[in-house]
Amino acid sequence: METLSSNASFGGTQHVIRHASSACSCDMTFGLFLPEEAKDGPVPLLWFLSGLTCTHENAMVKAGAQAWAAEQSIALVFPDTSPRGEGVANDDAFDLGQGAGFYVNATQDPWKPHYQMWRYIAEELPELLGRNFPLDMERQAISGHSMGGHGALTLAMSLPKRFRSVSAFAPIAHSTASEWGHKQFTAYLGKNESDWAPHDATLLMQERGFDGPVLVDQGTDDQFLDLLMPESLSAAMAKRRQNGVFRMQPGYDHSYFFIATFMEEHVNFHADALWSA
Repeated sequence: METLSSNASFGGTQHVIRHASSACSCDMTFGLFLPEEAKDGPVPLLWFLSGLTCTHENAMVKAGAQAWAAEQSIALVFPDTSPRGEGVANDDAFDLGQGAGFYVNATQDPWKPHYQMWRYIAEELPELLGRNFPLDMERQAISGHSMGGHGALTLAMSLPKRFRSVSAFAPIAHSTASEWGHKQFTAYLGKNESDWAPHDATLLMQERGFDGPVLVDQGTDDQFLDLLMPESLSAAMAKRRQNGVFRMQPGYDHSYFFIATFMEEHVNFHADALWSA
Protein backbone atom coordinates (compact mmCIF):
# COMPACT_ATOMS: atom_id res chain seq x y z
CA MET A 1 0.00 0.00 0.00
CA GLU A 2 1.02 3.58 -0.64
CA THR A 3 -0.59 6.54 1.12
CA LEU A 4 -1.00 9.24 -1.51
CA SER A 5 -2.35 11.89 0.85
CA SER A 6 -3.58 12.42 4.41
CA ASN A 7 -5.57 15.47 5.45
CA ALA A 8 -7.03 16.51 8.78
CA SER A 9 -10.81 16.55 8.55
CA PHE A 10 -13.38 17.18 11.32
CA GLY A 11 -10.96 15.96 13.99
CA GLY A 12 -10.12 12.81 12.05
CA THR A 13 -8.04 12.08 8.95
CA GLN A 14 -8.97 11.64 5.31
CA HIS A 15 -6.52 9.31 3.59
CA VAL A 16 -6.14 8.41 -0.08
CA ILE A 17 -4.44 5.06 -0.55
CA ARG A 18 -3.25 3.10 -3.56
CA HIS A 19 -2.55 -0.62 -3.53
CA ALA A 20 -1.93 -3.50 -5.89
CA SER A 21 -5.17 -5.41 -6.38
CA SER A 22 -5.03 -9.12 -7.09
CA ALA A 23 -8.75 -9.16 -7.93
CA CYS A 24 -8.49 -6.46 -10.58
CA SER A 25 -4.89 -7.15 -11.62
CA CYS A 26 -3.95 -3.48 -11.44
CA ASP A 27 -3.39 -0.71 -8.93
CA MET A 28 -6.57 0.48 -7.21
CA THR A 29 -7.13 3.67 -5.21
CA PHE A 30 -9.57 4.30 -2.38
CA GLY A 31 -10.36 7.03 0.12
CA LEU A 32 -10.55 6.21 3.83
CA PHE A 33 -11.79 8.60 6.49
CA LEU A 34 -10.91 7.66 10.06
CA PRO A 35 -12.60 9.64 12.86
CA GLU A 36 -10.63 10.82 15.86
CA GLU A 37 -11.90 7.86 17.93
CA ALA A 38 -10.01 5.43 15.67
CA LYS A 39 -6.85 6.43 17.56
CA ASP A 40 -8.25 4.61 20.60
CA GLY A 41 -9.57 1.46 18.95
CA PRO A 42 -11.65 -0.03 16.14
CA VAL A 43 -14.63 1.94 14.84
CA PRO A 44 -17.56 0.90 12.60
CA LEU A 45 -17.24 1.24 8.83
CA LEU A 46 -19.64 2.77 6.30
CA TRP A 47 -18.98 2.05 2.62
CA PHE A 48 -19.95 4.54 -0.10
CA LEU A 49 -20.05 3.25 -3.68
CA SER A 50 -20.06 5.90 -6.38
CA GLY A 51 -21.77 6.03 -9.75
CA LEU A 52 -20.91 6.15 -13.44
CA THR A 53 -17.80 8.15 -14.43
CA CYS A 54 -16.75 8.61 -10.80
CA THR A 55 -13.50 7.76 -9.06
CA HIS A 56 -12.90 7.41 -5.31
CA GLU A 57 -12.69 11.20 -5.21
CA ASN A 58 -16.21 12.31 -6.15
CA ALA A 59 -18.10 11.35 -3.01
CA MET A 60 -15.05 11.89 -0.83
CA VAL A 61 -14.92 15.56 -1.88
CA LYS A 62 -18.55 16.42 -2.70
CA ALA A 63 -20.87 14.46 -0.41
CA GLY A 64 -19.95 16.09 2.90
CA ALA A 65 -20.07 12.76 4.67
CA GLN A 66 -16.99 13.27 6.86
CA ALA A 67 -18.67 15.86 9.09
CA TRP A 68 -21.52 13.53 9.97
CA ALA A 69 -19.32 10.42 10.21
CA ALA A 70 -17.02 12.24 12.65
CA GLU A 71 -20.03 13.18 14.74
CA GLN A 72 -21.06 9.51 14.87
CA SER A 73 -17.50 8.10 15.29
CA ILE A 74 -17.78 6.12 12.06
CA ALA A 75 -15.12 5.45 9.40
CA LEU A 76 -15.89 5.89 5.69
CA VAL A 77 -14.42 4.08 2.72
CA PHE A 78 -14.77 5.41 -0.83
CA PRO A 79 -13.63 2.76 -3.36
CA ASP A 80 -13.04 3.45 -7.04
CA THR A 81 -15.76 2.39 -9.49
CA SER A 82 -13.60 0.28 -11.81
CA PRO A 83 -10.09 -0.92 -12.57
CA ARG A 84 -7.93 1.64 -14.35
CA GLY A 85 -4.60 2.03 -16.06
CA GLU A 86 -2.62 1.02 -19.08
CA GLY A 87 -3.74 -2.31 -20.45
CA VAL A 88 -7.18 -2.13 -18.78
CA ALA A 89 -9.99 -2.46 -21.33
CA ASN A 90 -12.06 0.64 -21.97
CA ASP A 91 -14.80 1.98 -24.22
CA ASP A 92 -15.55 5.39 -25.74
CA ALA A 93 -18.98 5.44 -24.08
CA PHE A 94 -19.18 6.96 -20.59
CA ASP A 95 -21.29 4.08 -19.29
CA LEU A 96 -19.02 1.16 -20.17
CA GLY A 97 -15.42 0.38 -19.25
CA GLN A 98 -13.31 2.51 -16.95
CA GLY A 99 -15.53 4.38 -14.52
CA ALA A 100 -18.38 1.92 -15.13
CA GLY A 101 -17.50 -1.35 -13.43
CA PHE A 102 -21.10 -1.97 -12.27
CA TYR A 103 -19.82 -3.97 -9.28
CA VAL A 104 -19.85 -7.32 -11.12
CA ASN A 105 -17.25 -9.95 -11.94
CA ALA A 106 -16.90 -9.87 -15.73
CA THR A 107 -16.86 -13.23 -17.48
CA GLN A 108 -16.42 -11.92 -21.05
CA ASP A 109 -13.39 -10.63 -22.92
CA PRO A 110 -11.89 -8.06 -23.05
CA TRP A 111 -13.28 -7.20 -19.60
CA LYS A 112 -12.65 -10.40 -17.69
CA PRO A 113 -8.93 -9.93 -16.81
CA HIS A 114 -9.52 -6.74 -14.79
CA TYR A 115 -13.22 -6.09 -14.22
CA GLN A 116 -13.68 -8.15 -11.05
CA MET A 117 -15.31 -5.42 -9.00
CA TRP A 118 -17.65 -7.69 -7.03
CA ARG A 119 -14.73 -9.72 -5.75
CA TYR A 120 -12.79 -6.54 -5.07
CA ILE A 121 -15.55 -4.94 -2.97
CA ALA A 122 -16.89 -8.11 -1.36
CA GLU A 123 -13.59 -9.85 -0.58
CA GLU A 124 -10.28 -8.17 -1.29
CA LEU A 125 -10.79 -4.62 -0.04
CA PRO A 126 -12.59 -5.63 3.20
CA GLU A 127 -9.75 -8.02 4.02
CA LEU A 128 -7.16 -5.32 3.37
CA LEU A 129 -9.04 -2.76 5.47
CA GLY A 130 -9.59 -5.10 8.40
CA ARG A 131 -5.94 -6.15 8.42
CA ASN A 132 -4.40 -2.69 8.25
CA PHE A 133 -6.69 -0.19 9.94
CA PRO A 134 -8.52 0.19 13.30
CA LEU A 135 -11.91 -0.89 11.95
CA ASP A 136 -14.58 -3.04 13.56
CA MET A 137 -15.40 -5.28 10.60
CA GLU A 138 -18.27 -6.84 12.56
CA ARG A 139 -20.01 -3.46 12.23
CA GLN A 140 -20.31 -2.54 8.56
CA ALA A 141 -22.97 -0.65 6.60
CA ILE A 142 -23.15 0.31 2.94
CA SER A 143 -24.53 3.12 0.80
CA GLY A 144 -24.13 4.35 -2.76
CA HIS A 145 -25.36 6.57 -5.56
CA SER A 146 -26.81 5.58 -8.95
CA MET A 147 -24.61 2.71 -10.21
CA GLY A 148 -23.18 2.67 -6.69
CA GLY A 149 -26.68 2.48 -5.22
CA HIS A 150 -27.24 -0.57 -7.41
CA GLY A 151 -23.97 -2.01 -6.07
CA ALA A 152 -24.80 -1.24 -2.44
CA LEU A 153 -28.23 -2.86 -2.64
CA THR A 154 -27.10 -5.96 -4.52
CA LEU A 155 -24.09 -6.55 -2.30
CA ALA A 156 -26.14 -6.07 0.87
CA MET A 157 -28.85 -8.51 -0.21
CA SER A 158 -26.34 -11.07 -1.52
CA LEU A 159 -24.03 -11.12 1.51
CA PRO A 160 -26.28 -11.96 4.49
CA LYS A 161 -25.11 -10.56 7.85
CA ARG A 162 -22.23 -8.63 6.26
CA PHE A 163 -23.93 -5.24 6.50
CA ARG A 164 -26.15 -4.01 9.31
CA SER A 165 -27.93 -1.48 7.10
CA VAL A 166 -28.08 -0.36 3.48
CA SER A 167 -29.05 2.92 1.85
CA ALA A 168 -29.03 4.32 -1.66
CA PHE A 169 -29.32 7.62 -3.46
CA ALA A 170 -31.12 7.35 -6.82
CA PRO A 171 -30.04 3.73 -7.41
CA ILE A 172 -30.25 1.91 -10.71
CA ALA A 173 -33.14 -0.06 -9.31
CA HIS A 174 -34.04 -2.60 -12.01
CA SER A 175 -30.87 -3.09 -14.00
CA THR A 176 -31.94 -6.10 -16.07
CA ALA A 177 -34.83 -4.06 -17.50
CA SER A 178 -32.91 -0.82 -18.06
CA GLU A 179 -30.39 0.33 -20.64
CA TRP A 180 -28.21 1.04 -17.60
CA GLY A 181 -27.71 -2.64 -16.90
CA HIS A 182 -28.78 -4.41 -20.06
CA LYS A 183 -25.94 -2.89 -22.06
CA GLN A 184 -23.28 -3.45 -19.40
CA PHE A 185 -24.40 -6.94 -18.37
CA THR A 186 -24.34 -8.07 -22.01
CA ALA A 187 -20.77 -6.80 -22.30
CA TYR A 188 -19.46 -8.00 -18.94
CA LEU A 189 -21.54 -11.15 -18.32
CA GLY A 190 -22.71 -12.31 -21.75
CA LYS A 191 -26.11 -12.68 -23.37
CA ASN A 192 -27.57 -15.23 -20.94
CA GLU A 193 -29.96 -13.09 -18.91
CA SER A 194 -30.10 -15.62 -16.08
CA ASP A 195 -26.55 -14.52 -15.26
CA TRP A 196 -27.76 -10.95 -14.81
CA ALA A 197 -30.43 -11.58 -12.17
CA PRO A 198 -28.05 -11.69 -9.15
CA HIS A 199 -27.17 -8.06 -9.95
CA ASP A 200 -30.68 -6.60 -10.07
CA ALA A 201 -31.85 -4.86 -6.87
CA THR A 202 -35.55 -5.25 -7.67
CA LEU A 203 -35.26 -8.98 -8.42
CA LEU A 204 -33.18 -9.54 -5.28
CA MET A 205 -35.72 -7.64 -3.20
CA GLN A 206 -38.48 -9.83 -4.61
CA GLU A 207 -36.49 -13.00 -4.00
CA ARG A 208 -34.86 -12.45 -0.61
CA GLY A 209 -34.95 -8.87 0.67
CA PHE A 210 -32.47 -7.52 3.18
CA ASP A 211 -32.02 -8.70 6.77
CA GLY A 212 -31.88 -5.17 8.18
CA PRO A 213 -33.16 -1.63 7.60
CA VAL A 214 -33.18 -0.02 4.14
CA LEU A 215 -33.30 3.67 3.20
CA VAL A 216 -33.67 4.86 -0.40
CA ASP A 217 -33.91 8.49 -1.54
CA GLN A 218 -34.87 9.41 -5.10
CA GLY A 219 -35.29 12.92 -6.53
CA THR A 220 -38.48 13.64 -8.46
CA ASP A 221 -36.59 15.85 -10.94
CA ASP A 222 -33.87 13.29 -11.63
CA GLN A 223 -33.03 13.49 -15.33
CA PHE A 224 -32.42 9.73 -15.43
CA LEU A 225 -35.68 8.50 -13.85
CA ASP A 226 -36.62 6.32 -16.83
CA LEU A 227 -33.25 4.54 -16.63
CA LEU A 228 -33.29 4.18 -12.84
CA MET A 229 -36.83 2.71 -12.61
CA PRO A 230 -37.36 3.52 -8.91
CA GLU A 231 -41.00 2.42 -9.01
CA SER A 232 -39.90 -1.20 -9.50
CA LEU A 233 -37.82 -1.28 -6.32
CA SER A 234 -40.44 0.62 -4.33
CA ALA A 235 -43.12 -1.88 -5.33
CA ALA A 236 -40.87 -4.82 -4.50
CA MET A 237 -40.11 -3.38 -1.05
CA ALA A 238 -43.80 -2.81 -0.37
CA LYS A 239 -44.81 -6.31 -1.52
CA ARG A 240 -42.13 -7.93 0.63
CA ARG A 241 -42.98 -5.63 3.55
CA GLN A 242 -39.29 -4.88 3.78
CA ASN A 243 -38.09 -3.06 6.88
CA GLY A 244 -37.31 0.13 5.04
CA VAL A 245 -38.26 3.55 3.73
CA PHE A 246 -38.42 4.68 0.09
CA ARG A 247 -38.66 8.45 -0.27
CA MET A 248 -39.34 10.53 -3.37
CA GLN A 249 -37.74 13.92 -2.73
CA PRO A 250 -39.54 16.76 -4.57
CA GLY A 251 -37.41 18.94 -6.83
CA TYR A 252 -34.11 17.07 -6.48
CA ASP A 253 -32.08 15.81 -9.42
CA HIS A 254 -29.26 13.27 -9.83
CA SER A 255 -26.41 15.51 -8.69
CA TYR A 256 -24.21 15.64 -5.61
CA PHE A 257 -26.29 18.60 -4.42
CA PHE A 258 -29.03 16.01 -3.86
CA ILE A 259 -26.64 13.61 -2.12
CA ALA A 260 -25.14 16.27 0.14
CA THR A 261 -28.61 17.46 1.16
CA PHE A 262 -29.60 14.09 2.62
CA MET A 263 -26.19 12.71 3.61
CA GLU A 264 -26.61 13.62 7.28
CA GLU A 265 -29.82 11.59 7.45
CA HIS A 266 -28.18 8.61 5.76
CA VAL A 267 -25.15 8.63 8.06
CA ASN A 268 -27.39 8.90 11.13
CA PHE A 269 -29.57 6.07 9.77
CA HIS A 270 -26.49 3.85 9.50
CA ALA A 271 -25.14 4.97 12.87
CA ASP A 272 -28.31 3.71 14.56
CA ALA A 273 -27.68 0.25 13.11
CA LEU A 274 -23.91 0.25 13.53
CA TRP A 275 -23.93 1.22 17.20
CA SER A 276 -26.83 -1.01 18.22
CA ALA A 277 -25.95 -3.94 20.49
